[in-house]
Order: sequence, then C-alpha cells, then structure tokens
Amino acid sequence: MQVMASTSLTLPEDYWSNLQFDKKDLEFISTYLFEHETPLTEKEILPVLIEERLRVERETLRKQRQGGGKLYLPKERYRLGEALVFPALDWKSGRVTGVRPGVNPALGEFEVIEVEFGDGNRKQFAAGLESHGLNAPQETGEEQAFDAETVLRQHEAGLTRKLVAALEADQSLVRIAGRWFPRALLVDVNLGHLNLAEAILDEAKGQPLPTSALLDQIDLPADVNPKLLEFSLNYALQEDTRFDEVGPAGEVLWCLRRLEPPDVQQIPPSLRYTALEYDASVLTEEMRALEAVLDDELSDLEPPALLPEEVTVSLPYPHWRAGTLPISARMRGLFPTAYVTPRVRFTIVDGVTGQEMPGWVVRQHGYVAGLGDLYRKHGLIPGSLITVRRSKKPGQVILEARVHRPTRDWVRTVLVGSDGGIVFATLKQNLTCEFNERMVIAVPDVEGVDAACGRLAAEKPPFENLVLGMLRELSKLNVQGHVHAQELYSALNIVRRCPPAPLLAFLASRPTIKHVGDLHFRLIDSEEASDD
Repeated sequence: MQVMASTSLTLPEDYWSNLQFDKKDLEFISTYLFEHETPLTEKEILPVLIEERLRVERETLRKQRQGGGKLYLPKERYRLGEALVFPALDWKSGRVTGVRPGVNPALGEFEVIEVEFGDGNRKQFAAGLESHGLNAPQETGEEQAFDAETVLRQHEAGLTRKLVAALEADQSLVRIAGRWFPRALLVDVNLGHLNLAEAILDEAKGQPLPTSALLDQIDLPADVNPKLLEFSLNYALQEDTRFDEVGPAGEVLWCLRRLEPPDVQQIPPSLRYTALEYDASVLTEEMRALEAVLDDELSDLEPPALLPEEVTVSLPYPHWRAGTLPISARMRGLFPTAYVTPRVRFTIVDGVTGQEMPGWVVRQHGYVAGLGDLYRKHGLIPGSLITVRRSKKPGQVILEARVHRPTRDWVRTVLVGSDGGIVFATLKQNLTCEFNERMVIAVPDVEGVDAACGRLAAEKPPFENLVLGMLRELSKLNVQGHVHAQELYSALNIVRRCPPAPLLAFLASRPTIKHVGDLHFRLIDSEEASDD
C-alpha cells in the first residue's frame, strides 16, 4: 500500500537558453508597471517576469499531467471508476477498481483503494487519511530548482540581453535613465513646462541639475506618484532637443545642449580619424603589446579582466592639443558611464592642487573633455605623464600630472621649416613634468604647427607618403637612422590622426622599411634594395 505524494515538475534543459520573450510577456510587464505606478530597470523587471514565467509553466505542466484525472492525495476519498493521476509514479493515470475499509489501529479509520493502470498492473493506495503528513505535496530537488533565484544565477546575462531587445522593440514602452514605463500612462508635460525648465537650466549657466530641482519649480499635478511624475518629466525633456541628460549611470542630470562646451558637442579637429584599411594578420605579439600600452581610444581592445585602480598614461599630441584625454580599454573602468546618454558630466579633481573642475565623458568617441586649463596650468606637453585614479567620492575622478620644478632638458621638438612643412630637432626646453621619452614632443609654436598641419591636410597626401616622410624626418635625429615605432606614432599623430594598428601594419608590410629589432625601424636605401 502506497501513500507517497510528490509534485515534481521540470522544464527542458534548454528552456531558458532558447527562451524568447513574447507579446504575453510584454503585456504582463505593462500591466505590472501600471499596477505599481513605478518605472523599473530591466534588472528589476527580469525577476518579476521570471516568477511569472515559472508560475505559468508550473500551471501548464500540472494541467497537462493531471489531464488523466484527479491528483491523488492520501487524505481524499475516492469512488469506484474515478480516474486518478499519481505524481510519484511519473504521473501515471489509473482508474479506481476497488474500495474497502483499511485495517490498522495506529492509523485510525481509513480506506484502501485498488487502482488499475493502463498497462494492466494493479496497486493499492491509502485513502481518507486526514492527518497524514504526506497530504501536503512534497517538493523534490527538481522542484526546488524550479525557482527564480536558480534561473537568474544561471541565465541572468543572456535573459537580460533578450529582455532589453524585447523592451526596445515594444513601442508602447519608453526608457529613461535605464527605467521603463508604458508610454500611454505618462503624465502630460506641455510646452509651457518645458520652456520653464529651459529657463531654470539657463539660470544655472551650464551646471547640470537633477530632475527634482526642476520639479520644485514646475507646476505639475501633485496627486501623482512622485516617481511617475519624475519619469514623465524626464521623458518629455529627453524628447526635446534643447535638453541633454548627462548624469552617470543611476543618476539623472539635465543640461541645456547649447551650453555644453564645443569639444563635447563635436569631436575636436585633432581627434578626427578617417579609417584606414590594414592587414591585422601582420601584427606581431610585440606590436600588439605596444598597442595595448599606448592607450589609444581608437584601438579595438578588450578591457583587462581585473580593472586597475589607477593608470598612468602618456599624453598624446592630438589630446594635448584638444585639451582631452583618451579613454582606452584599460582606463574605461576609471571614468563614469551611463545607460544610454552619450555624454556624461562628472568632476575632475586636480591631484596636484586638489582643485575641482567640470569634466565630460564623450562616450561614443572615447575621450574626456575639459582638461585644457589643467594642461596649461601645469605646463604639460605631448608625452607628459598623467596618472588617472578613482576617487572615494562618487562622480569624481582624480587626474594627477607628474610635475616637478622647472628644468631644462634636450627633447624632441616640432618646428615649421622654411618651406612651411613639419620638421623635428632635438632642442633644450624648459620642462615642468615627467614624460615618456618616446612620446615627448615640445611644441614652441602651436599656431605655426596648426597652420602647417592645415596646409598638409588640404593637400591630402597618401598615408604612405606621410609615414615615409615622417620616418625620414625622425631618422635624422638618430646617428644610426633608427626610429622606434612609438616615436613614429607620436610624431605622425601631429599631422594625421592614426591609431597604432594601421601604422604598425604598414611598418610590418613595406619592403622599403626594415625592422632592426625591438620595434626600431629604418628606411632601406637604394643600394640595400638593389642588393636584396
């Protein structure tokens, strides 16, 4: 006689990996957001949606498995001919063929039923046991794994990507600062409200303000959930091109787009890059290692597995000229980011003086703007060393120039030749900071170099001519005529923006250029070429 009652439920092993969120899921999300009147992030939505999916699947499975009859439980009484389903027997179904009184003084009054299964086998089970502990369905290990925590632990990343894609495709939902809400339920924010918001931000003179500061001065309905009110205003501001959301992830800050600095609104001229085709297969491990330490924002590199707390970078000419700093793969984790907004306002702390100043992360182009005054204050030149480190305060990043007392030293110097072209010489210069010897370039006549570069850009010489001309010019500074790839990279970027990989691939593939070891290169003269 058997009395077990188990309700083990399972799903196919590939259920969650193959899952695609459908219309019913989106309708559930909309209803849930409507009932709670609170915009949520996809991370907040996903556990709720998973719980609902599990509930529906449990119910579906139970209905399917109980389609052959009533679920058997020891406390129930059954009639002849009644169809029953037995979870403990892999959901087999059978029909009651006999009912008789049970005999066991320890159990009290109960019945024994005989059940015939489809294969002809007959078994006996207890019935009418009111106080039996097995009347409550017993969870198995499979059932315990059938929960949202287990699913999220194993599949959260993939499910989040799928959920975001489904939410973005649903035109009835809108997202602001990573939070979602049905478009139709937003509070009406009219043109008058937006004009008032513009006036408030105008008064702030470019200082970003949180939504709460705007709500305090804008007359919107007071009987609405404050979170929904804030979300509605955020959405209206986002849809108006006058406003720009510039807060880091988790914080909403508004600024007037016309008050943002020019180098935030558009890429500075010295950083503009016209893509070059190159054969990446010719790059050696040594070349790839150099690319990683050059911290060029245009290099397509993966960030390190363990993000550093600080990075020391050699300031390249294009960023020195623009008053910017590259956000390379290894520096990415040091600067604030955002869910959607392409520009993020934060605070730069001068690591030398402690002075605070506004900075901007221009995410889509990989640079930090707003550093020109700091460079000028400390007398930095291309190749100067700057240490970037995290601050203990959220929204702040510390930039420390490696300064020292002024000294005179011989360094590579860029000049404008008598023919109006770019030339180099090794000259004594007043220096106020530590520098990378292979990246350093003194620029005594900035305007003259700008004019020379402008004339060269107008002529649009081929990339090959630029590299060979620069290699020839730099080789004059070395008695052996050798030029290190890093020196060439630094100098070339004065006249043409170029990341390391295309340049290194060019050096590796041109027969007129010889690698003499340790990434030093020199031009092959005509006699050597004829000997070869």
